[in-house]
This record gives sequence, C-alpha cells and structure tokens, in this order.
Amino acid sequence: MLYTIAKNIVAIILFPLYRIKIIGKENIPSTGSVLICSNHISNLDPPVVGITSSRDIHFMAKGELFENFLFGKLLTGINAFPVKRGLADRNALRRGLEILKNGNAVGLFPEGTRSKTGEIGEPLAGAGFFALRSEAQVIPCAIIGPYKKFQRLTVIYGKPMDMEYYRTNKKSAKEVADAIMIEIKKIKENHENQVSLLDK
Repeated sequence: MLYTIAKNIVAIILFPLYRIKIIGKENIPSTGSVLICSNHISNLDPPVVGITSSRDIHFMAKGELFENFLFGKLLTGINAFPVKRGLADRNALRRGLEILKNGNAVGLFPEGTRSKTGEIGEPLAGAGFFALRSEAQVIPCAIIGPYKKFQRLTVIYGKPMDMEYYRTNKKSAKEVADAIMIEIKKIKENHENQVSLLDK
C-alpha cells in the first residue's frame, strides 16, 4: 500500500517536471522474477525507474540510510533493502536472491555509483551475480537526459537478455555485468543517434 501511494505521488511530481518519456515498457515481463539494470546518472534514478516500470521494484539502498529508525521503516515500506557499500554484503545478496526467487522484480545500478559525466561507467560484479544465480529475466534500461526542469528525460527498457548463453559458457559475474552494461550503452547510443538524425 505504501509503495503504491509513494509511486503515485512521485509520478505526479516527476512526470511533468522532467517531461518523462517511456520507451519499451512492454519489454518488462508482467510475471516472474525480473532484474532491471540501469545506468546511474542521478539520485533520482531509483524513483524514476520505479514510476516508469510496470512492476513494483525492490531496490538496494546504502545501509546508512536505514540507521534512522523512522526513515528505515519508510524505506522498507517502499521495498528498499540495505547494502553495505564497498563490501561483499552477503546479507544483501541473499535478500536480493530471495526477492527474485519469490518472483519479484529487483532494480540495480551495475555501476554502483553515479556517473558524473553521464557516460556509461565500469560495472561491479553484483548485477552479474544476481543474473547468474537466479532465473530472473534481465532487462537493460537506459536513462537519458539532463535532469533539468521541463527538459525531456527518456527511460528506455530493452528486450530481455539471453542469460542461458552466459550460464552455459560458465561466464563470470563480472563478464555478465560487462555484457549488461554493453546492452545499456547500445540502447543509449541508438536513441541518441536517432534523435541526432531527427534534428538534422
């Protein structure tokens, strides 16, 4: 209930503020476990992915945010769960796998931190770990835009990636994370090229 209320309130604010456009929303499976992996350019990325996705999403959030009791309860109520940054947090990994095992959606930012330039950065192995250790469908997502008031922000969801290839060929978690980021970069570059052609 809290998640739905928060999602509706945030949507009312952010959709007109950033003129958000969604592309490929139909690529998100309506049922079953889903791992949505997006580039990371702003602190607003989690709520933007949350309001543009057709699924309720569970996001990792840095553990420090849960230290305040009331704020921690709020975060838990909107499907966030804590992770200790800079460490191999086994509790967070187990929690994420449990959420996926139960047929839910988890949202990740493979880079682990925001890109200051807006360019696609180097991913950590976490996204690959979840992709390999679960049966989740992996959806690459690209957030494109300057996060400036009343300028277009575009969120594009790509088609599910074929994880069976990576499992069969025993690819490492880092190799899979790299592959996911490559797909996100392709989505971003394809969109930017199309916009550039329209401007000519």
